[in-house]
Amino acid sequence: MEAPIVIPAHEHYVNRVLFTRDSGTLLSAGLDNVVKIWAVPSWQHIRTLRGHSKSVNAMVLSPDEKTLVTGSTDTTVRIWMFPEGELDRTLQGHRKTVSAVAMSPKGDLAASASYDGTVRLWELASGQQPGAARGHKRNVTAVSFSPDGRTLLSAGLGGEILLWALPTMEAAGKLTGHATAVGWLGFSPDDRYLLSTGYDQVLRLWSADDWRPVRSFDLKTKGTYAASFSADSQVIAVAAEHAVLLFATKDGVLLPEVPLEPKGVYSVAFSPNGSWLACGAADKKIRIWKLD
Repeated sequence: MEAPIVIPAHEHYVNRVLFTRDSGTLLSAGLDNVVKIWAVPSWQHIRTLRGHSKSVNAMVLSPDEKTLVTGSTDTTVRIWMFPEGELDRTLQGHRKTVSAVAMSPKGDLAASASYDGTVRLWELASGQQPGAARGHKRNVTAVSFSPDGRTLLSAGLGGEILLWALPTMEAAGKLTGHATAVGWLGFSPDDRYLLSTGYDQVLRLWSADDWRPVRSFDLKTKGTYAASFSADSQVIAVAAEHAVLLFATKDGVLLPEVPLEPKGVYSVAFSPNGSWLACGAADKKIRIWKLD
């Protein structure tokens, strides 16, 4: 790939990057407590969302993209009107860092994962909490709704991926395979696969139909291991130390990697239109590559 476009984006680490569905806007969240919104493809700064008092670690848009949900080290989950950027409400209940957030396919529920060992479910319309899960003994670092909206998945220290039936939040099983902590969970755009990344330097694909293991990928490198599927689900991008790794989904073949100077690469995102690949890193910058 050609040299990336580089944006000096935040005053501290860039923790997350996220494209809107039309690929016309890029969002970034940082250790400097803010979310920033950028125009695509000019990459001009549009606005900054302020409200969290500590690092913004996670963010997700509702399916209609009228609502943005963020999670922070300040222990809160915040709901924003999008794209206006106005704070709608602050949800409280976690006792420690909120590490991950997710949105249900219908957009009526959000989920949050925390270092307090809990996963909490929130009704977006009311801000009420209809349920919480306490099956994890330690930090929960990843959470995701299944494509059919019937199951919530969570993972963290310990390596197990726990399944929770919705809306009751009753335990519905677990997936095992990772030797240590799981850092990220997400589904492919074609709804066929669940992807999990582990601190054991292994990437695992699971069937979204019956949760059976499909294949694994040996990363052979250290890193935070946030990941993203390309819009056609054919390529997986993984954030690692000093690089973005690219894998072919069908066979796990490692494609030419994208080397980077910063050690900490904390997030990666393909644009839904297939035109861009973005990553956020410890050097406070966002890098964007134009894809063929």
